[in-house]
Amino acid sequence: MTQDNGSKSGLTYADAGVDIDAGDSLIDMIKPMAKATTRAGVMGGLGGFGGAFDLKAAGYKDPILISGTDGVGTKLRIAIDSGNLDTVGIDLVAMCVNDVLANGAEPLFFLDYFATGKLAPENAAQVVSGIAAGCTLAGCALIGGETAEMPGMYEGDDFDLAGFVVGAAERDQLLPLMDDMKAGDVLIGLPSSGPHSNGYSLIRKVVSLTGLSWDDAAPFAQDKTLGQALLEPTRIYVKSVLPVIRAGLVKGLAHITGGGLTENTPRMLPDHLTAEYDFDAINRPAVFDWLQHTGNIKEAEMQRAFNCGIGMVIAVDTDHADKALAMFIEAGEDAKIIGTLKAA
Repeated sequence: MTQDNGSKSGLTYADAGVDIDAGDSLIDMIKPMAKATTRAGVMGGLGGFGGAFDLKAAGYKDPILISGTDGVGTKLRIAIDSGNLDTVGIDLVAMCVNDVLANGAEPLFFLDYFATGKLAPENAAQVVSGIAAGCTLAGCALIGGETAEMPGMYEGDDFDLAGFVVGAAERDQLLPLMDDMKAGDVLIGLPSSGPHSNGYSLIRKVVSLTGLSWDDAAPFAQDKTLGQALLEPTRIYVKSVLPVIRAGLVKGLAHITGGGLTENTPRMLPDHLTAEYDFDAINRPAVFDWLQHTGNIKEAEMQRAFNCGIGMVIAVDTDHADKALAMFIEAGEDAKIIGTLKAA
């Protein structure tokens, strides 16, 4: 006896909630975005089972590959709920490429993973447009990715993102140079654009206490809604920092993410050294003062949860500080000396 499944033609993948045609449509939308990020070393394009990259064509002689992966965290919740989807892709790229940069590596190529319960090609294309924009800012190529439609795993318009980057550095330019670091070395800070992609569970908790909606005016930013202001994308430091690395001026880099200055800087330092910061030299964006006041957050917790205004810290020799600062300023960075290294 046959079982009646309610369809004379039998069940399809679409009946189970997976729309293959929507996936094909998305690929057609994003191919031009990926093509626009091409760079020396890229072999082929989207559509294969893997992406190829020619290191020799990219100019490397004795390269070490550096890889990184990350996500955007609960910043995605604000993007989804506010309908502002075009910048979280920049965050995704930034969180990955800034990490490999901290090893002295140039980001070469990027892949993304987009998972959702029901694929909306237009929404996904907005996200990928941000990923392509981030790749352009980082000088790396978007050479592939994966879109997964998984009904029952995600509700409504929810989705999640993951990013993967591969970079390269010449063997003799890998960072940090812990053996070269010494007390008295200078710490240069590059400003953040705000919280970047860290601390958003705490941010959302603070917002819930105010009763504000994402469409309300941001109390700390003119001419922006709260959602827009809190979705300010993570800064990408590759193009301003890489030339300073290649000039041989950098001993170490710390990408300031969750854990702030106090927990991220030690990752680039030898055990016998510690960082001493001049916090008065750091310009703290208004969003952090608003979060601290509104949420009654103690200063120690602020510095542990957020970057508090510094997105990247660079350790240089005292004799090289002026030249490094000049290079950063020429590249458009508001770079400042914010501390020194001292004996632990």
